[in-house]
Amino acid sequence: MPIKAFFDPRQRAHAPPQTLVNGAFDNNPEVPERIDHLMAGAKAAGATFARPEDRGLAPIAAIHTPEYLDFLQHIHTRWRRIKGASEAVIPAVHPLTRTAAYPQSAAAQAGWHMADGSCPIDAQTWDAAYWSAQTALAAADCVAAGAPIAYALSRPPGHHAFADAAAGFCYLNNTAIAAEHLRTRGHRPAILDLDVHHGNGTQAIFNHRADILTVSLHADPARFYPFFWGHPQERGTGAGLGANLNLPLPKGANDATFQAALKTALRRIKTFSPTILVVALGLDAHIDDPFKGLAVTTEGFATIGATLHQTGLPLVLVQEGGYVGGALGQNLTSVLTGAMGR
Repeated sequence: MPIKAFFDPRQRAHAPPQTLVNGAFDNNPEVPERIDHLMAGAKAAGATFARPEDRGLAPIAAIHTPEYLDFLQHIHTRWRRIKGASEAVIPAVHPLTRTAAYPQSAAAQAGWHMADGSCPIDAQTWDAAYWSAQTALAAADCVAAGAPIAYALSRPPGHHAFADAAAGFCYLNNTAIAAEHLRTRGHRPAILDLDVHHGNGTQAIFNHRADILTVSLHADPARFYPFFWGHPQERGTGAGLGANLNLPLPKGANDATFQAALKTALRRIKTFSPTILVVALGLDAHIDDPFKGLAVTTEGFATIGATLHQTGLPLVLVQEGGYVGGALGQNLTSVLTGAMGR
């Protein structure tokens, strides 16, 4: 049985050429070319692609604030009215706290709604991010309708996006949107984030809630992006206390270390008793990925997929990181093949 996969070609249009890294502009690694590698890898695993239907803004607005969604839709036009402004929106000023009055200027709102310099906004960003979210929703509905597994080629990715802020190449939190959509349809979803970077946006969105479990495996943020989130003491707050689990791994951790942490993650997920598992499928833990955080091999990704299959849970796989130059397509083939139990 082929894997059902989803993608919309409008997701290609977002292509800011540079991001701000360590005070200097550098080439943006989150490029449209990623799509070609991922699509080839999915097809090699037997996936068949369909375009998502438009489910409207409501499932996105269930996660993101109206203020932020208005910002994303209009900020590039407003930014370009500023004399001498860069082509893509990249803020220079950020508030020290979020308790100040909401600013009115485009430059100040950019600093308010963009957590760092690695989420530039160009003229096509909103449209691409919107369809990336619709792609995740299509995969969620496919599994809710009875498919054992579905893959969302969501690009740009989403797990660093907060309810009201972009960060780390991410604008709309596709994984969170899919999980909340499933919850409203009567499911009890858990989120498992396998990206090399901690899913700080996802954690923040559900941090005060107990109805969606969030679990993340990632490189130790003590010296790795996103730095300020992803530590083991972050267990959720209020009603959500105990509904978040972070499993930071030492930089350069190999297949065996990752697999041991994955088993710990799945043990916690089992105690939550979910009806469906939403996987934030980062492939940037690979040993040859440009970010060089962990050292998972292509064979290791096959084992990860097989371990997910052994849970017996329906799987919604939402693409997160994984960059050109790190055996990207082959890694996706390995995960999907394993997740299908082949």
